[in-house]
Amino acid sequence: MPSESGQILLDERALSKLRWRCRRGLLENDLFIERFFARHESGLTAEQAQGLTELMDLSDNDLLDLLLGRTAPSDSAQSASAKDVLAMLRG
Repeated sequence: MPSESGQILLDERALSKLRWRCRRGLLENDLFIERFFARHESGLTAEQAQGLTELMDLSDNDLLDLLLGRTAPSDSAQSASAKDVLAMLRG
């Protein structure tokens, strides 16, 4: 199903898989992620899911540093969609 911007929204199964993929070892990361899903899950697009998956490939400590703004996203390491999702996670 397309969103208002014309991008494909995630279906329930894809959303469930993404939630499972986002489980982390650090409670602090989980808190950011749970808040993100509470705010944005009904409107998540496939592109945003790809960006979130990219962020989930980071180690727990590297992800937490990004979430807390201790480090900036690397232009070579993160795509535009990952940076957009990072902003959503921080918000």
